Amino acid sequence: MGEGLGGIGAATIDALMVAERARYIAAHPDAAARAGAGLPGFYQGVPMHWMRDWPMPFPFLVAEAQGATLTDTDGHVLADFCLGDTGSMFGHSPGPVRDALTAQAGRGLTYMLPTDDAIAVGRLLTERFGLPHWQVATTATDANRFALRVARAVTGRAKILVFNGCYHGTVDETFVRLVDGVPVNRPGLLGQFTDLTADTRVVEFNDLPALEAALADGQVACVITEPVLTNCCMVLPDPGFHTALRRLTRQTGTLLLIDETHTISTGPGGYSAVIGLEPDMFVLGKPVAGGVPASIWGFTDDVARRLDAVRAATPPGHSGMGTTLSANALALACMRATLERVMTVEAYAHMEALAARLCAGLSAAITAHDLPWHVVRVGARVEFICAPGPLRNGTQAEAAHAGPLEQAIHLALLNRGVLIAPFHNMMLICPATKVAQVDALITAFAEVACILARGKVGAA
Repeated sequence: MGEGLGGIGAATIDALMVAERARYIAAHPDAAARAGAGLPGFYQGVPMHWMRDWPMPFPFLVAEAQGATLTDTDGHVLADFCLGDTGSMFGHSPGPVRDALTAQAGRGLTYMLPTDDAIAVGRLLTERFGLPHWQVATTATDANRFALRVARAVTGRAKILVFNGCYHGTVDETFVRLVDGVPVNRPGLLGQFTDLTADTRVVEFNDLPALEAALADGQVACVITEPVLTNCCMVLPDPGFHTALRRLTRQTGTLLLIDETHTISTGPGGYSAVIGLEPDMFVLGKPVAGGVPASIWGFTDDVARRLDAVRAATPPGHSGMGTTLSANALALACMRATLERVMTVEAYAHMEALAARLCAGLSAAITAHDLPWHVVRVGARVEFICAPGPLRNGTQAEAAHAGPLEQAIHLALLNRGVLIAPFHNMMLICPATKVAQVDALITAFAEVACILARGKVGAA
């Protein structure tokens, strides 16, 4: 038997994928007829190229989605644990957001002027996330890019520090990785003609000596990080890591930007509130307006004071921050509804309980079949990793990826009525998720694990 991936023989992985592809094609005649050769008019047959990253032979077509359930045009009703890859992590079309969207649609969509909702949102952001100054952007990528620009402006420094394996949207500076300990431009970054390593330093997550050395010369404007690495195989911080990170950044006059776009799964105020982080800058995108494109970025009084001074000394003109549709009336109405009535303490309690149930069930299936895998959870965000754990840094996370094995598992789960994120093994619990849906995912995962266990490397 071949060495395979994740302790599973290559022949077993291939056989599972072949069987599940055939099962999928047979079950999706409408999607095959209308989307099997690609959607006409779109490059590579999809309106956004990430839609080709799903493991199915061709995408199914969504008919509707409500709460934690998604229905396709072939009539399949799926328990949705992908939830738009976090964009709908509080469920599809929550009632308060739907009502706010409908009401605002009759009053206009965008004015480039504030509304009553803007007054409420400013207060809600300060109360919930602790920082006094906020701006609204359209995506977390935009928010991170603008925040880094501010960090450079107020510090007078050019360099940014990221952690290996990080993900902060399509911000150029974050597309740097370590290869054998050497910073390089991340392969696959299309059209990049500058050397990003010139002004971006990259060290391993949880490596405090390397972090201290990288900050020591006082040239780094900002450290940008998720509190937990999430868009790779999930990596949790070591005990004391964040305390040391905050101490080192303050000692060196470096700003600390915490990106909570994924870790908002931890609680109503994000990981920062639960753990007691004290960022200089804070970014949250994707779910903050209930699925309507919007993001927020905030900063301290000190950053605001320094930014005021920079702006006062700068001629008027293009700031490089903001886009015309940012902070539009529709987004602000939906953001207010999400913050006031969707992202509640009660909702998070429900999400936390079911995520714990899911984590325990997946772990039990892995143990029952003696697979060299593990499960990790951050609040309502759960991930199974087809490698031993825990992982401590981005290099380990990259090595733990098992692409063909993960794709086969994803497709097998889909064929059994549950949808998880296509990019890695991420699953989200939302306020509308039901116990029965969690148990269905656990059952499907256990069935697939049993099939794969028969082909373990070294099995008789």
